[in-house]
Amino acid sequence: MEANGLAALAAQIDGAFTRAVDILMTVSGNPAATTGIRGRVIVSGMGKSGHVGRKIAATLASTGTPAFFVHPAEASHGDLGMVMQGDVLLALSNSGDVPELADLIAHAKRFGIPLIGMTSKARSALGQASDVVLTLPPVEEACPMGLAPTTSTTMMLALGDALAVALMERKGFNRDHYRVFHPGGRLGKQLIKVGDLMHSGPEMPLVDSGTPMREALVTMAGRSFGCIGILGVKGRDKGRLLGIVTDGDLRRHIEGDLLSRKVDDVMTRAPITIGPNILAVEALREMNRRRITAFFVVESGRPAGILHMHDCVRAGIT
Repeated sequence: MEANGLAALAAQIDGAFTRAVDILMTVSGNPAATTGIRGRVIVSGMGKSGHVGRKIAATLASTGTPAFFVHPAEASHGDLGMVMQGDVLLALSNSGDVPELADLIAHAKRFGIPLIGMTSKARSALGQASDVVLTLPPVEEACPMGLAPTTSTTMMLALGDALAVALMERKGFNRDHYRVFHPGGRLGKQLIKVGDLMHSGPEMPLVDSGTPMREALVTMAGRSFGCIGILGVKGRDKGRLLGIVTDGDLRRHIEGDLLSRKVDDVMTRAPITIGPNILAVEALREMNRRRITAFFVVESGRPAGILHMHDCVRAGIT
């Protein structure tokens, strides 16, 4: 029955949904919610609608639309001060005639705060007061008595998700914006980029082409990455990463007078590199696949940093 309710809801989506998104966009500002904020989305509802409203507010906030939940009963006892001009009120009520919402609705009307109502009764008090009504289709509750909010709250939840997703698409909300609001937990770690973890500047183990291996090994040992990058010094190759000397290269050239040779004789040319905007989890996966422990991070052929497997592990990326 709940699945049927969702199908009916999807079938009747119309211009009211677009108008609701237009109104919500007025408070969204910058996709990462760091500049240009003009207001917030205030979500409210009583009972089970309120629980759904809390989830909708959390989803909006985590996807770049500043939002929070205000309990309608608490609003009547001082929390109306949280709702200001420039905000948008999203009120949820299946019947649309919940008395606890009356003060919030009156406050919105008094101060010209746009009101979006989500209800199954367009002619209810909430429906008539709303600037835009998102009407739920007339379907049965899944409760065997037809009383407990079940199908109706499922539809509200899906409609709230649809608003959040539509706003994300309208604003161009991307992984970088998402990571701003999810720095902790598994989601945040999965979105960390190579550039956030790499070592750069003097930390990079680099020597010029033509450097004796004796000197190169001192630099290599002092950086503890298990490798060293070789830079070009002439013409178009100047400053570019020509090759890399790894522990494996040292083992392959251990016979003979290794210390008297030049890095050019030992290095692996055209090494595998990555860019700074690659996700660190992808870099770690590639390290494991190739059975290596570090990547040089390159931009336009020039080394910008170096990433070691231990950097990913310390950041909690596995």
